[in-house]
Amino acid sequence: MTWNGDAYQARFDDIAAAGGDVHGEAELVCSFGPATVLDAGCGTGRVAVELARRGVDVTGVDIDASMLATARRLAPDLPWHRQDLAGLDLGRSFDVVVMAGNVPLFTPPGTEAALVAGVAGHVRPGGRLVAGFSLDRGYTVDDYDAHCRAAGLVLEARYATWSREPFTGGEYAVSVHRRP
Repeated sequence: MTWNGDAYQARFDDIAAAGGDVHGEAELVCSFGPATVLDAGCGTGRVAVELARRGVDVTGVDIDASMLATARRLAPDLPWHRQDLAGLDLGRSFDVVVMAGNVPLFTPPGTEAALVAGVAGHVRPGGRLVAGFSLDRGYTVDDYDAHCRAAGLVLEARYATWSREPFTGGEYAVSVHRRP
């Protein structure tokens, strides 16, 4: 899939200009009190930029050059890396790794376990992996939980939204896994 980072970002800018909340992911991530965050599949950097604005040391990674070009334009001082999340190795760990914006659904079919392993390898002991994605595209929470378990993470909480509405099934889930 080919993306246009500026057009993608413009959607969120329009929502924010109309008074909509576009920072639910950052709000949830900040509730864990992290000093460091990896925004895995950062896209245009919307979440990373907001986390940095709130004083978090954040690093962004995405595979798409157009998305990263927009992120670099919006926040040139933040570290942005163009890498595939499957097999990711930044040589460090983070308090929280966040995958916002349906990241697991954009990896090629059959590579979801490698994606989870790649990002989970960056969660420090006691840290969390937080991911939100639609459940109506063939990748289930059971699949995701199994991939997290294989990567050494345990389920801590699951919500229906980034604002922590209870998960009772449905088409979207935000999952919080922890490294013991």
